[in-house]
Amino acid sequence: MWSVARRPRWIAALVFALVVAAGFAALSQWQLARSVATGTVIQRDTETVVPLSSVAKPQSPVTDRANAQLVSVTGAWVPGENVLVSDRLNKGVAGYWVVGHFSADLPGGAGTSGLVAAVGWSATEKGAKSALAAIDATQATSTVTITGRYIAGEGPQDSNFEKGKLSTISPGGMINLWRHADPAGVYGGYLVSAKPAGGLTAIYSPVPSSDVEVNLLNVFYAIEWVVFAGFAIFLWYRLVKDAWEREQEEASQVN
Repeated sequence: MWSVARRPRWIAALVFALVVAAGFAALSQWQLARSVATGTVIQRDTETVVPLSSVAKPQSPVTDRANAQLVSVTGAWVPGENVLVSDRLNKGVAGYWVVGHFSADLPGGAGTSGLVAAVGWSATEKGAKSALAAIDATQATSTVTITGRYIAGEGPQDSNFEKGKLSTISPGGMINLWRHADPAGVYGGYLVSAKPAGGLTAIYSPVPSSDVEVNLLNVFYAIEWVVFAGFAIFLWYRLVKDAWEREQEEASQVN
């Protein structure tokens, strides 16, 4: 069979198969590079505290730049509009958040906008309710500045909402619970306060991950191109073997 393979015709076919395989290998290399490039997380400074109004606007979606950014905002708490949100993990432990209504001042005296602000976590419902009652009794309406991490709002809750049990942080849903309306609407995200309210534990709000994630679809395509490269060489081998077998069969018929 190798005597057939050494003929000029099949040597030329081998060279062509190798060129095709090299092209497929190059495409595989490109797909692997794309799998990392498309999964690369853009580095940004989320740990420098900036005014909330500089990265977010009321009644607007939370942008990638704003999400997980440490921000500060000035305004006043709206007393009596704190709620409990259940099933909230804090370093892997399920518990309760106390979430309040913060009326944030807009730049240039443009009014106020509602901001959902989580002020602390408790492992038990009893502890959370006790802290909530204390907050309701002592929360002042004077102007204050709060700092924390700004997070994109979650989807609306579709169960137990009517029974008063909340488990998601949806600014749109919170509006239905607030009695006080803010003229400029509400922010699309919520603030996790860096300083917990009395009787509560600070909510764990880590620096967002900057790990590079690999795009598995591109990896799959890269494997496909490697298979195609191998198939190009195999196809040459199969054609040479078929030619050799035909010659053997013809020779046996002559004999």
